[in-house]
Amino acid sequence: MKRAIVTGATGNLGRAVTEQLLVSGYQVAVTGLLPGAGEGYTGGKIDLTDETATNEWVSSVIQQGAVDTAVLTVGGFAMGDIASTHSGKIQEQINLNFMTAYHVARPVFLHMKEQGSGTIFLIGSQAGMAAEKNKGVTAYGLSKSLLFRLAELMNLEATGTDVKIFVVVPFIIDTPQNRVAMPDADFSRWVTPAEIATRIYTKAQQPSGPEIIEL
Repeated sequence: MKRAIVTGATGNLGRAVTEQLLVSGYQVAVTGLLPGAGEGYTGGKIDLTDETATNEWVSSVIQQGAVDTAVLTVGGFAMGDIASTHSGKIQEQINLNFMTAYHVARPVFLHMKEQGSGTIFLIGSQAGMAAEKNKGVTAYGLSKSLLFRLAELMNLEATGTDVKIFVVVPFIIDTPQNRVAMPDADFSRWVTPAEIATRIYTKAQQPSGPEIIEL
């Protein structure tokens, strides 16, 4: 039986990914508690900004058996151009969008390198990919851009193994919160959490092709 880690399982995307993996027969360890998630699920409240606590949690998961995939969905958003963005806001977004991913990705990556296989999925953003889309969301875009570089570095270090790191880049995720925030948008162009979860699951089974997955 395959095993996975999912962070942010109580969020829209994290829940969809967790449900997809459980339905597909995975054992899934998550951060967050999902009542009624069913067999194969274990959850816990972990402060992912705390490296020591996160390392201990990941180690406890690995002790139960090899981890085949990890999907790191925790993150947050902040508006603001350069004039209105002080360094504290940038650090805040880095802690939320990058460090929460790095604290899990690093020990999972080292574990996967040792076993020679595995997939890690980071959740990027268009603002983190291109400067013209980063305008007006300075701290958010800068923090997300670090995930792309992390994936590049890990893929370089994983050369010669079957370990692969992907960055998933949705256009806009179709969630109740985003619909309220953008009521006049064209929802038909948005991608649902379930569609993203299916794409991640499919890529985990056949981890080839581009390392950036745009949706």
